[in-house]
Amino acid sequence: MQSPVRREQQFFQDPAIDQLMGTVMNLALEHYVLLDRVQALEAALAHAKLIDPATLTRERDPAENGAAQERAARFAASLLEPLLGIQHARGASGPVQRHPSAPSST
Repeated sequence: MQSPVRREQQFFQDPAIDQLMGTVMNLALEHYVLLDRVQALEAALAHAKLIDPATLTRERDPAENGAAQERAARFAASLLEPLLGIQHARGASGPVQRHPSAPSST
């Protein structure tokens, strides 16, 4: 016999906020796991003398820095785009409209 399905505890008046907090906490956990793995890889590579740990913290040259800033800006725009509240799927309101600051899908 299966036990009955129980609803998740609710801490905020709006259950969507509880769901959002659960998502944020899961992302934080995944971030920690990835951070830990990157640090383990860096340590293993340094121990095997395949990298110099100092190169990981050195200042980038301008070309590398510009490319990294560009990638970071595209990532931030795509991450924050849902906050603009603009519909991206076709629906009753007509064709897809993209915000001018949104990254292109090409």
